[in-house]
Amino acid sequence: MSDREFAGNDDLTLPKATIQKIISEILGDKSGLSFGKDARDLLIDCSVEFITLISSEANEIAEREAKKTIAPEHVDKALRELGFAEYVPEVLAVAGEHKEHLRTREKKTSKMEQSGLSEEELLRQQQELFRSATDKYNSGPA
Repeated sequence: MSDREFAGNDDLTLPKATIQKIISEILGDKSGLSFGKDARDLLIDCSVEFITLISSEANEIAEREAKKTIAPEHVDKALRELGFAEYVPEVLAVAGEHKEHLRTREKKTSKMEQSGLSEEELLRQQQELFRSATDKYNSGPA
């Protein structure tokens, strides 16, 4: 896959609000600087192009290795091969932090677990609701 396969696809973009939030966090409230809309849009275009370039290169590396999934090591190699080796340590650090965050985050509980009721009791309630709905339907318009 060539990095040019995506060229001209205007559908590829990043959320403006997210980019604006990142810019605001970087500039800070006290900097007195503002970031124009045209500059923000240019930054978005450059970011999309950069992501496309890196992902295309990582895809080619994965294909050369006969892999069907692009792994972090493919992104690492892509960054190095494209001359962005100085970013690799920071990218790997952020990837590690993200992986750790995913491992330690609270597991979402299901509605069934949140109810505090046994599976049998929930099934009984469900059957009662079905029975009630069926009776209401069969009785016709009120």
